[in-house]
Amino acid sequence: MDTEAQHMERDRSSSPTDGPEEGSRFTHVTDSRVTSMSWGRTVFLGMLCTTALLLFSAFVLQPFLIPSGSMEPTLRVGDRVLVNKLAYRFGSEPQRGDVVVFDGTGSFVRETPGGNALGAFVRGAAASLGLVEPAGTDFVKRVVGVGGDRVVCCDQRGRLEVNGAPVDEEYLHPGDRPSGVAFDIVVPPGTLWMMGDHRSRSRDSRDHLGQPGGGMVPVDRVTGRVDWLGWPLGRLGSLEGTDAFAGIRPAGPDHG
Repeated sequence: MDTEAQHMERDRSSSPTDGPEEGSRFTHVTDSRVTSMSWGRTVFLGMLCTTALLLFSAFVLQPFLIPSGSMEPTLRVGDRVLVNKLAYRFGSEPQRGDVVVFDGTGSFVRETPGGNALGAFVRGAAASLGLVEPAGTDFVKRVVGVGGDRVVCCDQRGRLEVNGAPVDEEYLHPGDRPSGVAFDIVVPPGTLWMMGDHRSRSRDSRDHLGQPGGGMVPVDRVTGRVDWLGWPLGRLGSLEGTDAFAGIRPAGPDHG
């Protein structure tokens, strides 16, 4: 009887100990699974948001970091602008006075063999979100001449002329002339003549006059129109337009 009582006492004393150990292990495993699921869900949501932002940037609205002062005072170094990629998607084309972002490959920059594809992809993705400076082939300039226009600089009063009409370029950097280089060109159909607002510091269509293409940028190389300033907060808002080209008539036969 004493032996049986001792066995029963040992069984009772061991039961409370065994129970918590098993429960503790179960709780630990469950917590690990919950943590793992939470991390997995967070990573998935992060990838989903990044993909959505990249798609939105690729087809609708792209942030663009201004890397130089060639468009001052309209755009300053470090500004982050929003490029409207739908502006020219439905039959519309760039107009004189528009500030646009474009790929200068073949017009402003010579085509070169591709380098590190992965590195280019990562940098391109970061640039498309406005996190780093754009690629060296991306430019932001103002459209001064469209297909068929005759653009001349300068007239007797030192003004730019488009199709024989003088242009009062109020957006130019204070102290700048319309151009320090004289030119008289006719813009071929389907291309654009681009110039920066800070003419003395802008490398634009004028710098490529003697090269193949003559500095003309194909319309299909235009990424989109700069419609808004997104940063800094003190300059937040839509980009101010210009009526400098309002009186310009389309090119006639005698302008070609």
